[in-house]
Amino acid sequence: MPIDRIRRKLVNGFACTAVSAAMLPCCLGRAAVAAAYGLEFKLRKVADGVFAFQGIDELMSAANQGAISNLGVVVGTDAVAVIDSGGSLIEANALIAAIGKISAKPVRYLINTHMHPDHVFGNAAFRQIGATIIGHHNLPRALEARGAFYLRNFREQIGDALIKGIEIIPPTMLVDDRLQLDLGGRVLELQAWKAAHTDNDLTVFDSATRTLFAGDLVFIGSLPTLDGSLLGWLRQMDALAAIGAVRVVPGHGPVPADWPAALTAQRRYFEILARDVRKAIADGMPLREAVRTAGASERGNWHLFDDYNERNATAAFAELEWE
Repeated sequence: MPIDRIRRKLVNGFACTAVSAAMLPCCLGRAAVAAAYGLEFKLRKVADGVFAFQGIDELMSAANQGAISNLGVVVGTDAVAVIDSGGSLIEANALIAAIGKISAKPVRYLINTHMHPDHVFGNAAFRQIGATIIGHHNLPRALEARGAFYLRNFREQIGDALIKGIEIIPPTMLVDDRLQLDLGGRVLELQAWKAAHTDNDLTVFDSATRTLFAGDLVFIGSLPTLDGSLLGWLRQMDALAAIGAVRVVPGHGPVPADWPAALTAQRRYFEILARDVRKAIADGMPLREAVRTAGASERGNWHLFDDYNERNATAAFAELEWE
């Protein structure tokens, strides 16, 4: 299908002002756009009224429409909350179409778990349907600082067609520490965390089903990426583990996973990385050599290890040399 026709369908899809059974034909237009781009989008039920989409373990690209992160949906008796909007408008509109098939309730909230493009590039689609966007109190500042870079860099990575229409849209409702969202018969508990994966990480806990949406504070299978604080992440893993969930939807990896067992491999990786970097610093090893060797024993345990481990080691070195 010619790109211009796809774009026209995408714009027409934005005419939906709510996700409801009455507007299903319009929302099917959203699904058609995703299908035209080759995106197979399916929500998986993980608990009563709780659904998730599992992203692919790859870097964002035109071929995968940026659909690499896990996304969540929680349905109450009055409204729906969505956790993260995905890595493109194509993915976001496919998500909205999928929600229309499982619930006639309005999508009242979009919760951004942090600043990275694979979690926020679909925000404009949710603004179009009137959802309130919620995030960590540091998220607006982080998006302002990095937004232009993200748009420029990811234009090269995912291509002009997919980046078209994407906007950096900050949250209008901020979480300083904790916040409860009542969806009607179901209350979500949002918690803002100190610097770890980023300095703007947010988790969502559905106490009714004991399901935790951890965002990128939890990676399973794909290598965790460090864009905040290694020490902060290690310190806060005990507090994460203490959340009374029985299952977790990680930011990346299998959906769902048992909790808190899902933290085991991630904790091991960071402890090994910290140990190796501290030894390199103590031995006077040059940074260039240290980042090639730190954490190397973990190579066979993670997808995308060679894409991210040296970056993690570099960040860890910069933090740990000033302990």
